[in-house]
Amino acid sequence: MKRYCINSDCSEHQSKHLQSANSGRVSKKGTFYRLCDRRYIQRFKCLVCRTQFSKATFDPDYRQHRREINEMLFLFLASGVTQRRSAILLKTDRKTISRKLKILGARAKEDHAEWLEERFSETPIRHIQFDDLETVEHTKCKPLSVTLAVQNKSREILDIQVKRMPAKGPLSRVARKKYGPRKDERPAGWDQLFRNLKSLLHANVLCESDENPHYPQFVRSHLPQARHVRHKGARGAIVGQGELKKLKFDPLFSLNHTCAMLRANVNRLFRKTWSTTKKVECLVDHLWIYVRYHNAVLVNSDPGFVPTQRSQLGGG
Repeated sequence: MKRYCINSDCSEHQSKHLQSANSGRVSKKGTFYRLCDRRYIQRFKCLVCRTQFSKATFDPDYRQHRREINEMLFLFLASGVTQRRSAILLKTDRKTISRKLKILGARAKEDHAEWLEERFSETPIRHIQFDDLETVEHTKCKPLSVTLAVQNKSREILDIQVKRMPAKGPLSRVARKKYGPRKDERPAGWDQLFRNLKSLLHANVLCESDENPHYPQFVRSHLPQARHVRHKGARGAIVGQGELKKLKFDPLFSLNHTCAMLRANVNRLFRKTWSTTKKVECLVDHLWIYVRYHNAVLVNSDPGFVPTQRSQLGGG
């Protein structure tokens, strides 16, 4: 395994991508005992600039004190367990869980982007379904829209966007009086969704959605050759968290089933819950964790999936 100097000004660091990177100019220099996982970690020294570093420097969990709980926390968060209960089960503080939520969410988003590129770079997507799933930010007076796109049949989640929206119906007057006017950010989310997916979709892709009157303009602007089919909405069934419809044949079943799984596996999205989202960015991180698990395990059954995969440059 190649080792290179971490000093960006060093010639050994600059040659890390060359065949001569492991040319003997980085030597071993003892070990140290890491208390959190009770392991001895190898140290290294660059013979060019004298910089010292260790095997743990290349680890994505570098400088994390409770790295041993990362994998289990990832599985908990993707399986309907709350942050508070995760802290109890893993015997740690709630602040640790909230910090790791950000780290795991950012890593899951990066892994998802790499997975999309590998999965669809040579075989463009020909059939997608997209729509909005609604949730709240602390109170029903401050609703949120989760826009997601899935591949038909396989039910793989391709992209998600979380945006604020104004309250509707009887609550709209109460919301304006208590919190003031609330900007509708959904158009920006729809626009970003198609921007992210445009390079992965076939020119003649079939897009299916409900009869939202705003959707056609975004499909036409980003995918002028695509075929957009809209289906009339239906009443939700008792099963499937209210996302599955009372229809003998649901044309948007792949999308609605995925939305039902989101509500069943992300505790913030439960239909009746006290675990509401307080910060939008935390909801985004939580959703990316579930998206990564959903695509790798729930719909593809990848036996080699490791939630906290170590870096290829060396895992400490």
